[in-house]
Amino acid sequence: MTNPHMADKIRTGNGFIAALDQSGGSTPKSLRLYGVKDSDYNTDAEMFDLIHCMRARIVSSPAFTGERVIGAILFEMTMEREIGGKPSAKALWEDNGVVPFLKIDKGLEDVADGAQVLKPMPVLEELLKRAVANGVFGTKARSVISAANVDGIRAVVQQQFKVGNQVLAAGLVPIIEPEVTIDIADKAEAEQILLNEITIALDTVPEGQQIMLKLTLPEVANTYAALNDHPKVMKVVALSGGYDRAEATKRLSQNKGMIASFSRALTEGLSHKQSDNEFNATLDGTIAQIHEASIAG
Repeated sequence: MTNPHMADKIRTGNGFIAALDQSGGSTPKSLRLYGVKDSDYNTDAEMFDLIHCMRARIVSSPAFTGERVIGAILFEMTMEREIGGKPSAKALWEDNGVVPFLKIDKGLEDVADGAQVLKPMPVLEELLKRAVANGVFGTKARSVISAANVDGIRAVVQQQFKVGNQVLAAGLVPIIEPEVTIDIADKAEAEQILLNEITIALDTVPEGQQIMLKLTLPEVANTYAALNDHPKVMKVVALSGGYDRAEATKRLSQNKGMIASFSRALTEGLSHKQSDNEFNATLDGTIAQIHEASIAG
């Protein structure tokens, strides 16, 4: 059973979802943007210690509360660690009023038909059990679409909903994320195909249950607006996808019902060299901007 208080927060909360789920592949870039050079660490363990310090500093900031941030997506290692002396997911909900989600995918297969599906997740059931035990509300898995190819997009969507139904069966709410690459020439066409495939796939969700969708900010504003009112969709959230914060928030404000789930756009401008006052002020300004765009529609 999903936590009804968390579900209500996601459905009616006046805010956005923070993506704090950088994985092994994206962590070095995230640290560089945070002012940490590759030469500042020697092992993966040291790298993950540093990224956890960054995440913990964000979560522990007085700017990071459930008034504007309604959810946060965690990396598996973050879930297994502590923030402020508590397990991370528990700290998010009890101390911040922020609903915890968990990134569950293990990366992407090679491109086929203009898309990348999820790699196999042979220990998914065990991971979902640990997520439930840690007080996590939902999950997130990311695929990538790089062309307006019906076969590739259909493969992505069908796999995502198959995994999503497995997540639902474990008592968690899946965020289904079929990311459309922002710089492809046929992005608008790909998004229309994606909308059609998602609409069909929603029929596979069991009656009385809901999923969430995390979608690239579309070329044509309100492409996904109809999904906001679908009875099997709890919330539609947007990924920044490489747009800088100014462009991402501009696009977001034009899309009715979508809220942010930003990663790079959230941490833009933060540095480990900043004093606590400087860090908190920068984060507060960022959260205010993303929050305003999220509620604009």
